Amino acid sequence: MASIPLLRLSLHRQPFLKPADAGRSTAVRSPPDFPHPLKPTIHISPRPRPLPPSRPSIIMSYSTVPATERLISAAAYCLPFFNGLQYGRFLLMQYPSLGLVLEPILPILSFYRSVPYASFVAFFALYLGVVRNPSFSRFVRFNSMQAVVLDVLLVVPLLVNRIFNPGRAGVAFRLMVMAHNAIFVFLVACFLYSLGFCILGKTPYLPFVADAAERQL
Repeated sequence: MASIPLLRLSLHRQPFLKPADAGRSTAVRSPPDFPHPLKPTIHISPRPRPLPPSRPSIIMSYSTVPATERLISAAAYCLPFFNGLQYGRFLLMQYPSLGLVLEPILPILSFYRSVPYASFVAFFALYLGVVRNPSFSRFVRFNSMQAVVLDVLLVVPLLVNRIFNPGRAGVAFRLMVMAHNAIFVFLVACFLYSLGFCILGKTPYLPFVADAAERQL
C-alpha cells in the first residue's frame, strides 16, 4: 500500500513546456556580479598625455635694400653724431687715448665744422629733402627721421646747462660732467648700432627715439 502513492507520483503527468520555457528552465543562471568591497566602483580612464606643441612654421621674407638707400640712411646718423661730439670733451680729456678712435673721421669733421651753419643746413636738408619726400622708401625716411629726432634731443641738455649754469667747480659741475659723459656714451652706442644695421639693410630702433620718429611718418 505504501508503494501506491509513489507509483502515482511517478505516473503523474508533467505539464507540457514550450521550447522557450524549456530552455529557460534548463539554463543555469549565474549569480549576479557584485562589486568587490575593496575595489573602486568608478572606472577612471587614464589621462591622455598632452601632445608636444607643434612649432609654427615661420616664413620670413627678406627684401634686399639697395646700396644707395643703405648709404643715405647711414649718412643720416652722422648729423647727430657730429653735433653730439661736444658732450665727450670731458671724457676725452680724462682718457686721451679715446681720441685715437676719432682720427679717421677728423677730416670729415673739420670740413663739417668749417661750413657756416652746417648743422642747420644739414638738419633742414635731411628733414625736408628726405623725410618729407615720398619718393624715398620708408627705410630711408624712417632712419632719417630717427636721426633728426636724436639731433633734437641732444639740444635739451645744452639748454638745461645754459639755464642753470653749474659753473666750473662744485657738486653741480660734477653732475654736469657725469651727465655729459653718459650722453656721449649713449650717442656713440646709438651711432654704431644704427650704422651697422643700415649697412646690413636692417632697420635700427633706438630707445626713446623710434616711437617719436614713427609718429612723424
